[in-house]
Amino acid sequence: MSAARSIPLDTRVEDLCDWDRMCAVIADAELWWEPGTKVGYHAYTFGYIVGELLRRATGKPISQLLYEEIGVPLGIADEIYFGMPVEQHARLARLEDAPAPEAAEGGGEPAVDPDLPMFRSAPMVTFPTAALGNRTDVLAADIPAGGKTTARAMARMYAALLGEVDGVRLLGSEQVDAATALSSSGTDEIFGVPTAWGLGYAIGGLSGELTEAGRAVFGVGGAGGTFAYADRARGIGFALAKNRLTHDFASSQKVIDVVEEELG
Repeated sequence: MSAARSIPLDTRVEDLCDWDRMCAVIADAELWWEPGTKVGYHAYTFGYIVGELLRRATGKPISQLLYEEIGVPLGIADEIYFGMPVEQHARLARLEDAPAPEAAEGGGEPAVDPDLPMFRSAPMVTFPTAALGNRTDVLAADIPAGGKTTARAMARMYAALLGEVDGVRLLGSEQVDAATALSSSGTDEIFGVPTAWGLGYAIGGLSGELTEAGRAVFGVGGAGGTFAYADRARGIGFALAKNRLTHDFASSQKVIDVVEEELG
């Protein structure tokens, strides 16, 4: 199981765009629990940790590796980015926030427990909103928790984990087995919900069910209700990208239901 680290609560959005600074503060952060004893979602830290390991091993930043190892081979180099060149930003759909869900009683915004661990994992200014996602500096920076991509590119990437896509396969079957085997599970210490993970991939799809069919599904949800995954049993890669940010995955679930009904 993971050993979560938070980013400092005085972190600014500008800090997220500074790769060396973020890697340094994460390296200095104290673990929240003994490694292997609990599991918690790494909203920001996981990406910087993995990206820095890759940079030290290859000498290349994560955006360059994404371009060379995934984007170019799969023909999606102009559709998938971490840091996106400023001159390309006009191609992006502008994000907007969906209205907050109403409280069950009395109207207004629903009550949120201010003591939730998620509010200690990062400062509120770094939580996903349209204003954050539309910032030029954020779009241009290597922030591995915030890709800029099309649904086609994500689906193609996941499909290339399962088999060849126009002659390109990203991982062999044994590597996929290793990456998607259940590595940690339990109640997520950040969000307080049941969770199951392989090596970087969530297991079980949106339902998180660890049935035989559920274990064949691996992927990750994104801010605002986006979702992408591979289904080994059905042999498909799926992705839904949204520019209207919601607090749930209802839209993704509706489309997934249609796809699965068609496939049987």
